[in-house]
Amino acid sequence: MLEASHNNELPVIPGKRYFTIGEVSELCAVKPHVLRYWEQEFPQLKPVKRRGNRRYYQRQDVLTIRQIRSLLYEQGFTIGGARQQLNADSRIDGHGEPKTESIIAELEEILSLLRQDS
Repeated sequence: MLEASHNNELPVIPGKRYFTIGEVSELCAVKPHVLRYWEQEFPQLKPVKRRGNRRYYQRQDVLTIRQIRSLLYEQGFTIGGARQQLNADSRIDGHGEPKTESIIAELEEILSLLRQDS
C-alpha cells in the first residue's frame, strides 16, 4: 500500500459507496484518461458500469488506484512490473500472511506434481 509519507499528499477518501471517474481523478491525482487506460492494464481494477457506460468506483478501487499510482510514479515500476507487484500483493492478506486460497492452490499444484512422479 501507500507509505504514510505519501498518504498526506492525497485527499482523504470520503465515506461514500460510489465515486465517479472525476472524483477518483481528484482523490488520486490522476487524469481520467489515465484511469481508463489503467482499467485495461490492471485486471484488479473493475469499476461498476451503469447507464451510458458511466464508471462508478468503490472505495477498494480508489485504494487500488492509489497503490498503482505509487508503484508507477513514486517507486518507478513499469506497467508490467506494477502488475506483477499487485498480483504478488493480492496473495497476501492484511496481516502480511499468504491468503488461504493461494496456499491451497500451491499445495494442490505440488500434489499433482508428486502424483505425476509416482
